[in-house]
Amino acid sequence: MAFSKHTLKTKMIMQVHDELVFEVPQDEINILRKELPLLMEGVANLDIPLIVDIGVGLNWDTAH
Repeated sequence: MAFSKHTLKTKMIMQVHDELVFEVPQDEINILRKELPLLMEGVANLDIPLIVDIGVGLNWDTAH
Protein backbone atom coordinates (compact mmCIF):
# COMPACT_ATOMS: atom_id res chain seq x y z
CA MET A 1 0.00 0.00 0.00
CA ALA A 2 1.24 3.44 -0.86
CA PHE A 3 0.74 4.70 2.71
CA SER A 4 4.00 3.01 3.60
CA LYS A 5 5.77 5.40 1.19
CA HIS A 6 4.72 8.36 3.31
CA THR A 7 5.50 9.54 6.81
CA LEU A 8 2.14 11.01 7.73
CA LYS A 9 1.13 13.18 10.66
CA THR A 10 -2.53 12.28 10.09
CA LYS A 11 -4.28 10.80 13.12
CA MET A 12 -7.53 8.89 13.34
CA ILE A 13 -9.25 10.59 16.27
CA MET A 14 -12.67 8.94 16.39
CA GLN A 15 -14.88 6.16 15.08
CA VAL A 16 -18.63 6.80 15.11
CA HIS A 17 -20.87 4.00 13.83
CA ASP A 18 -19.80 3.63 10.17
CA GLU A 19 -17.54 6.69 10.06
CA LEU A 20 -13.88 7.29 10.78
CA VAL A 21 -12.79 10.81 11.71
CA PHE A 22 -9.23 11.90 11.00
CA GLU A 23 -7.25 14.99 11.88
CA VAL A 24 -5.24 15.69 8.73
CA PRO A 25 -2.62 18.37 8.07
CA GLN A 26 -3.46 20.48 5.02
CA ASP A 27 -0.50 19.14 3.03
CA GLU A 28 -1.67 15.52 3.51
CA ILE A 29 -5.30 15.91 2.40
CA ASN A 30 -4.67 14.92 -1.23
CA ILE A 31 -2.70 11.84 -0.17
CA LEU A 32 -5.53 10.69 2.10
CA ARG A 33 -8.23 11.43 -0.49
CA LYS A 34 -6.40 9.19 -2.96
CA GLU A 35 -5.07 6.40 -0.75
CA LEU A 36 -7.64 5.93 2.02
CA PRO A 37 -10.55 4.77 -0.19
CA LEU A 38 -8.29 2.18 -1.84
CA LEU A 39 -7.22 0.87 1.54
CA MET A 40 -10.70 0.84 3.08
CA GLU A 41 -12.61 -0.50 0.07
CA GLY A 42 -10.16 -3.39 -0.27
CA VAL A 43 -10.13 -4.40 3.39
CA ALA A 44 -12.44 -7.40 2.90
CA ASN A 45 -13.60 -9.58 0.03
CA LEU A 46 -17.39 -9.30 0.19
CA ASP A 47 -20.28 -10.00 -2.20
CA ILE A 48 -21.28 -6.35 -1.99
CA PRO A 49 -18.97 -3.40 -2.59
CA LEU A 50 -17.68 -1.23 0.22
CA ILE A 51 -17.97 2.37 -0.93
CA VAL A 52 -15.95 5.08 0.81
CA ASP A 53 -16.93 8.75 0.72
CA ILE A 54 -14.55 11.39 2.00
CA GLY A 55 -15.59 14.78 3.29
CA VAL A 56 -13.14 17.52 4.21
CA GLY A 57 -13.83 20.40 6.56
CA LEU A 58 -12.64 22.21 9.63
CA ASN A 59 -15.18 20.23 11.68
CA TRP A 60 -17.60 17.32 11.26
CA ASP A 61 -20.47 19.58 10.18
CA THR A 62 -18.58 21.29 7.35
CA ALA A 63 -17.14 17.97 6.17
CA HIS A 64 -20.67 16.75 5.42
